[in-house]
Amino acid sequence: MKSRGFVDLFYEEELLEVLKSHEALRKGHFVLSSGFHSDTYIQCMNVLKYPALANRIAIAMSEPYFDVPIDVVVAPAVGGVVLGFAVAQALDKRFVFAERENGQMALRRGFKLYEGERVLIVDDVVTKGGSLKEVIDLVKDAGAKIVGINCLIDRGEDKIFAEPLASLIKVPTISYKPEECPLCMKKVPLISPGSRRLLKFIE
Repeated sequence: MKSRGFVDLFYEEELLEVLKSHEALRKGHFVLSSGFHSDTYIQCMNVLKYPALANRIAIAMSEPYFDVPIDVVVAPAVGGVVLGFAVAQALDKRFVFAERENGQMALRRGFKLYEGERVLIVDDVVTKGGSLKEVIDLVKDAGAKIVGINCLIDRGEDKIFAEPLASLIKVPTISYKPEECPLCMKKVPLISPGSRRLLKFIE
């Protein structure tokens, strides 16, 4: 779904520069949360930690849905929480987030979805969409209706869910299974950004 005039090519270029200038886009050899490897790592929180930037991004993501009936915004933790809250604030809707419990996405902290509710799902970065797929299943299991799925950055890879995904910007990247990673074969040191530690390359 395309925003009505707010997000044009100029804004996308500007947003890309903002991501780069705040070191939200990094090049190297990284292990992603999915376990796949990539030469590109995206850390949106380097931008979203600034409320003015987060609010501007959230308004841009929300604008296509201003006239769409929505009851609640749902996001996966941890990455989607700040952006999901900001989008819910822009739309003046209830916000809940899903988080892992025993390895599976679940609604905790008293959060609930109700049958027939109209849900907008929001995330920050989507590669293959494993976490989003779990949130989609939670929404469907509750009998709620998905009216949209939107993210800040789509890494452009094939998704494991069938529902349409909108994004504010696309940053095409490639991820590899560890055993097929060309960077591992070149013995490029592997970085795990989530734990801020350097891993030994895979022999």
